[in-house]
Amino acid sequence: MVDNRYATALVIACVLSALAAVYLSVAVGTQHWYQYSSPPVYGEPNASELRSLHEEFTSGEFDEKTYSDSLFRLNGTLGLWWRCLQVPPDRNWNRESDQKMEIVMECVSFTLSQQFTPKYKEPGNHNSGEDLIRTYLWRSQFLLPLVSLGLVVLGGLVGFCACICRSLSPTLGIGLLHLLAGMCSLGTVCCFLAGMDLLHRVSMLPDRVDGSLGWSLYLALISSPLQMMAAALLVWAARSHSKSYYRMTAYRVA
Repeated sequence: MVDNRYATALVIACVLSALAAVYLSVAVGTQHWYQYSSPPVYGEPNASELRSLHEEFTSGEFDEKTYSDSLFRLNGTLGLWWRCLQVPPDRNWNRESDQKMEIVMECVSFTLSQQFTPKYKEPGNHNSGEDLIRTYLWRSQFLLPLVSLGLVVLGGLVGFCACICRSLSPTLGIGLLHLLAGMCSLGTVCCFLAGMDLLHRVSMLPDRVDGSLGWSLYLALISSPLQMMAAALLVWAARSHSKSYYRMTAYRVA
């Protein structure tokens, strides 16, 4: 028999865990982690240069400097799996910009091999030596959210089995899994922010180009405290129910 307080705590923990998993999944699958705001570029005399940047971005070889310069110049957005540019709908770079002109977003995904590509001290210069800090920050920001979601799924499977067996014994372990998942989610955001800061130190932003955090990053950031709150409720329910059970057992024996 489970006390109503513990049952309520378990239900709230499940809701928080589900919300955190949805938020983190949406954050991982979208590209609005970081976005650049640059002045209008259409109709400029260097339209051929912009067209070349766009072509290299969409179909050229993968190079950090190339896609970073494209993001800087063309109001790009960056995510864990995607990089996107804003281009004119007919790709007519010579036409003057119009406020009513529809903006087309073109996105290219990072392949699995590109996620593990080393970063260099000078982006684009392979002779400058590998930047180990940026390399492992990039790989961590890719792996940590997957680990977090995996821990949540594992905790859900264990919880489902516990419900079938009508046992609260695994609840403490499920709470610890959610605590680790919350730490992984928080680590993802920290690694991404640290990596972007280091990138901007080695690749100076052009004039009148500003960068800002996107809503995808905030979703990932919100998922971390939700997972930790779920973990706290699960641990409290497990510990409190265990103490109540031992007290009831001692009372019956006495």
